[in-house]
Amino acid sequence: MAVTNSTEQRRGQEWLTRGGLRPTRQRLALATLLVGDGENRHVTAESLYAAACDAGEKVSLATVYNTLKAFCDAGLMHEITVDGARSYFDTRMDDHPHFFWEDDNRLSDAPAEELKLASIPQAPEGAEITRVDVVIRVRKA
Repeated sequence: MAVTNSTEQRRGQEWLTRGGLRPTRQRLALATLLVGDGENRHVTAESLYAAACDAGEKVSLATVYNTLKAFCDAGLMHEITVDGARSYFDTRMDDHPHFFWEDDNRLSDAPAEELKLASIPQAPEGAEITRVDVVIRVRKA
């Protein structure tokens, strides 16, 4: 994930605009790393911070965390929490399940067409279900 060309930066800029976010230098750099190549990805704050440092961007880990939260709040990403403490951020916004690879602490998309949920509980009175996250834990055999 390296910030390399104007096409990638344009994609990052368009993504920020779609979320209604002001394109600060740091937001644009992180957005370009996340979506500049047109691919969806799963990142942790730490992995995005490392990619930003590798790309020569001057950004703190705290800024990466805050920016990822802003991207989620703007509806550009989903946060998927694994083990109650480890968060992954997904740029793919449609409903789909995930595999969590326990051997290397990695999240990947699982085939949505193979997931069959017969039903889910009704939301408690006065609440609505906003999303259902399905994380299937796997390890190499």
